[in-house]
Amino acid sequence: MGFLLGFAAFLLAVVLIVQIIRVFELTSKLSGTDQSKISYKDNRTRAYSWLAFMVWYFGLFIWVVIKWGPLILPEAASEHGATIDFLFDLNWAILVIPFIITHVVLVTFILQYYAKPGSKATYITHNNKLEMIWTIVPAVVLTVIIIYGLNTWNEYNGDIDEDAIHIELYAKQFDWTARYAGEDNQLGKANFNFINITNPLGLVTEETIKIRIQELTDQIAELEEELNHVPKDGLKESEKLAAIHHKESQLSKIHAFRRNNELSKNAAKDDKLVKVEFHIPVGRQVSFSMRSQDVIHSAFMPHFRAQMNCVPGMVTRMRFVPTITTAEMRKKTGNPEFDYLLLCNKICGAAHYNMQMNVIVDTPEDYAKWVAEQTTFHAKLMASLGLPETNNQLAQNIQ
Repeated sequence: MGFLLGFAAFLLAVVLIVQIIRVFELTSKLSGTDQSKISYKDNRTRAYSWLAFMVWYFGLFIWVVIKWGPLILPEAASEHGATIDFLFDLNWAILVIPFIITHVVLVTFILQYYAKPGSKATYITHNNKLEMIWTIVPAVVLTVIIIYGLNTWNEYNGDIDEDAIHIELYAKQFDWTARYAGEDNQLGKANFNFINITNPLGLVTEETIKIRIQELTDQIAELEEELNHVPKDGLKESEKLAAIHHKESQLSKIHAFRRNNELSKNAAKDDKLVKVEFHIPVGRQVSFSMRSQDVIHSAFMPHFRAQMNCVPGMVTRMRFVPTITTAEMRKKTGNPEFDYLLLCNKICGAAHYNMQMNVIVDTPEDYAKWVAEQTTFHAKLMASLGLPETNNQLAQNIQ
């Protein structure tokens, strides 16, 4: 209803403006005034009106920068954040300076060359000097931006320290999971063929191999039994055969994966999975590996000036060193409930707005204590199966 009223008001305003213009035209005809001729006084008034508009426009621009500029980015809380901020400010300067110059030149030309008695405009078709200036200057500026930008990117995405903490960020609609490397400081292997209810990240261990082989074997047997009860040469038969072929392909890949990764298939047992929030230590490099289960997501942590797409079917990486703990930032902001955030910066679906995770930056001591309290993937897996953590029955059954 509100939309219809607003639309009706808009149409009424348009009709009113048209009628006013028609009245003005009729009045001009009756008075014998030639509207095609503009007086010197009118030209001068319009020229100085442009000057007044430029003063107001730049005043408004300065007010917006002072009022809202500090809110563009929060305070950087990573080592490379200062470099990112300088690159950001450099780009703004490169945009704002030409913006000011072109508007000043525009209004200057209006004031200098509006129609005056006895003056005549000079028509210039081409000027080599001007062509060279507005070709070379933007090329040089763009070269500076690109070179500095590439150097900044290389610094942001450079070598990983030997003692870096390895964390995987796993994205799916509409949820994040953080996986920490265990005592070996290596993230165990993962494969989408191993994804199921008890293993949502598809981690590969002796136990998950056995569970997945048994699941797929049972599913194939169930599909084959159903195939015996569907009409021959029909759509149902084609669907069942396609499903069986898909499951058999998965089973074959899992057997091959087990044979080819014998030495590393248990590296994921001591990995630790957390939700809702994850912790990182201040002053130590954190290396992130990112995967996505469904669509493209984007891991964005604005305070750390860190962002990287999470792409289905591949692993992307980024790393940074946090410099301000959560407790310190709460004091800086005066907000006792402040938390760093991991956000999804891609519109990934209907609940995209709700896809976030708290990031807690601890002192090294607090971080070590928090990590020690987290449960390993193996322990959680055994608990979900109702088995004790030391139960080796599943592994022993693998042939």
